[in-house]
Amino acid sequence: MSQLRVLLISFGLFLLFLITNGATSASAQSNPRFIPLGNGAIGALYVPDSGPAPHVAFLVTHRNSSYVTHTSTTQLSSRGFMVLGMNVRFANNEAQVDWPDIALDVRAGVRFLRSQPGITKVILIGPSGGGPVMSFYQAVAENGPSYCQGPNKIVECSSTRLAGFVPTDKADGIVYLDGHPGVSVNTLRSLNAAVMNEDQPFKAINPTLDPFNVKNGFNPTGDSVYSQAFQDKYFQAQSARMNALIDTALAIKQKMAAGKYQPADEDAFIFYRNSARLSDFSLGVHRGTLNPAKLLKNDGTIVTQIVNSVRISDPSNREADQLMGSGNGAGVKDLTITSFLTANAIRSTHSLDGIDWCSSNDSTICAIRQIHIPVLVMSMGAHYFIRDGEIVFENGAMADKDFVVVEGATHGGTGCTPCSAVTGVDYSNARKNIYNYVAAWTNARF
Repeated sequence: MSQLRVLLISFGLFLLFLITNGATSASAQSNPRFIPLGNGAIGALYVPDSGPAPHVAFLVTHRNSSYVTHTSTTQLSSRGFMVLGMNVRFANNEAQVDWPDIALDVRAGVRFLRSQPGITKVILIGPSGGGPVMSFYQAVAENGPSYCQGPNKIVECSSTRLAGFVPTDKADGIVYLDGHPGVSVNTLRSLNAAVMNEDQPFKAINPTLDPFNVKNGFNPTGDSVYSQAFQDKYFQAQSARMNALIDTALAIKQKMAAGKYQPADEDAFIFYRNSARLSDFSLGVHRGTLNPAKLLKNDGTIVTQIVNSVRISDPSNREADQLMGSGNGAGVKDLTITSFLTANAIRSTHSLDGIDWCSSNDSTICAIRQIHIPVLVMSMGAHYFIRDGEIVFENGAMADKDFVVVEGATHGGTGCTPCSAVTGVDYSNARKNIYNYVAAWTNARF
């Protein structure tokens, strides 16, 4: 496919997103401008409608979701910042992801923002899967391709492909908005550990590991309660299943390299029963922080305490885990060998506490150990990445780092209404509080 055709298709998708995702209000507020960034990556540039010209610009993107209209674009531009909402080349196509290439798209966005008149600082925003994206980018920008190489890596990156980074490619800060520890980790923790045979994932099930068996603690109508013994056994079995999938994919790659496998360059890599994350069903799994942390309350005040999630358990994933469709919420991972190994695979012995963080390059925890710019980690109080956010914060190598949990915020940043019905607490200011905090944190440093 020609570059021109890729650009035209990307522009068409961009326009479709503007039409279907509230373009009228966004355009009226901040007049986004279409920005072609090369290799199929596109952006939408938002600037304040009034006030002084910004000197700080934010860049927000994700591995494969469209972020040209991400909430941060209008929220932060209305607070006086320039924002580039960006789609990388793999938007809406997870099966085509080749993880290291994402860094090249982010670099194009950073360079574009640095070229804008008056911009002196560029800050990366990593919501959800944008967390590992921005972490990987900055680790490479600060340390070079050697960061993503080494004998412990499942797949090493190429020095040639990641050549050409210069000092100004480094960002000046990172904001994590419920950024998770890695697609690789999410895939690991979503594997149904009861699967005994990948060729018969719906029949060969170990009943003692079945997360949807009421005898193991599953509650089909509410919050499940799994014993610690079951959890540990389940998490170890998830690791064993993931390690076996990795070995299978690597063996196929070796056969390809030896000319003993067809097709010789790439192949589909599909596995089932991948919607069985225990924290979806049980508040007792990844409940919250282990140590006292800042809690940004609905009234804008901050208290320091152990923070537990107020999320509502969702047992409906029992059905999703058996669906044949792919995508969010379904139990099928429809990938390629490359997209699995570079973005969805990680070694471990225990999926919660025994992860080899640096075996994968899609790993926020590994990357943040090599990052030295100021970092703000914000976890959403109505989701299950609170402890993960705390781990990101704890592993950060930078001297300037902050961690805060937003009371009652969903993964997308809105206040959790069903949670309020249970707790009796109002969370309606969650989104405003998130971006007020981000703005204050930014203005205090830059």
